Amino acid sequence: MKQAKKKKKIVWQQYIGAVFMMLIGAVCGFVMAEYLFLSSEDYPIYGKILSLAGLFLGMYVAFFFHIIVHEAGHLLFGLMTGYKFSSFRIASFIWLEENGKLKMKRLSIVGTGGQCLMSPPDMKDGRIPIVLYNLGGSIINIIMGALFLIIYWLCPSVTFLSPLLLIFAAVGFMSAIMNGIPMRMGMVDNDGYNAFALSRNREALEAFWVQLKVAAENAKGIRLKDMPAEWFEVPTDEAMKNSMVATRGVFAVNKLMDEEKFEDADALMAHLLEIESGIVGLHRSLMICDRVFLELIGQNRREVAEKMLTNEQKKFMKAMKRFPSVLRCEYAVALLLGNDALKAEKIKNDFEKAAKSYPYPHEIDSERDLMRIAERKSYTESETKELQKYEV
Repeated sequence: MKQAKKKKKIVWQQYIGAVFMMLIGAVCGFVMAEYLFLSSEDYPIYGKILSLAGLFLGMYVAFFFHIIVHEAGHLLFGLMTGYKFSSFRIASFIWLEENGKLKMKRLSIVGTGGQCLMSPPDMKDGRIPIVLYNLGGSIINIIMGALFLIIYWLCPSVTFLSPLLLIFAAVGFMSAIMNGIPMRMGMVDNDGYNAFALSRNREALEAFWVQLKVAAENAKGIRLKDMPAEWFEVPTDEAMKNSMVATRGVFAVNKLMDEEKFEDADALMAHLLEIESGIVGLHRSLMICDRVFLELIGQNRREVAEKMLTNEQKKFMKAMKRFPSVLRCEYAVALLLGNDALKAEKIKNDFEKAAKSYPYPHEIDSERDLMRIAERKSYTESETKELQKYEV
């Protein structure tokens, strides 16, 4: 019953983002309709069609523009409050420092249009500045939205330009609301929710600091198993109800996986997925991938693995098809559950293609180690089947 309620809640949260996107689309559609209605009757029909197409294109450009300025807002206010640059991602393109140079790689995370990660300043009396860094993106969205609105008021009757300015303003304000008002949105928590959670909970603030430190060390090429053990202490079940604190539990799992302490990792994942917690949908689904993998390289019980591979989980894995740990799971499924060597080889090739542009090569090394374990398991099972044939 508890799991069913939890699942229902997660599914409901995923619709929040969709509702906001529909609202933005509706506002932009209203602006376009008003523009066409008010345009001169003498204006040729082909001109109206071209203008409408241009406004549709402009709406998508506005979305992309405000994603960029939103993440730039995090960067700007982060630098202003003592944070240091770690990585900057827009869509699937990520920039990070490598050997003193800024390099572009590829990283796609479902549920996010971008992300700016920064190394936090040292804690002073258990505190670090968090409000401006978390809400910096929404602040810049509001500023840019207001700027476009002011320009519109200065030239309200310019053909094509006026409705385009209104669209850019609307997208800016709606983006600020969607990211700034505290909400849980299925796969990830928004900036407002993070700021709210951090301001009310000192343990959450410490978890936030750890999360950013882990990301910063990760960007430097340091594996989880080589990071300080105290960063990965598992919080109490009660503390895990806070979404930010819950990331420490997820990190503890990831460290155990990197250390190849599989029994401990599986036991911890089973517990974290069972209790009521603030673990976001993205981390929850990635943990299920790891549990499927551990089942396959362990007891390899078909019914247990298939039970975890629900339609919802398969949909997630398809959406994250270029993510290394998801590809590693898919590889093990093809090799050990499907007994399909050809499909497994194709997935392995896809993994190597994704690895070339993945921003964290040390994570690729870890994933390759795990894939080799799946290969050894496959060889062992094949040899056992051959011996059984001869025994018969």
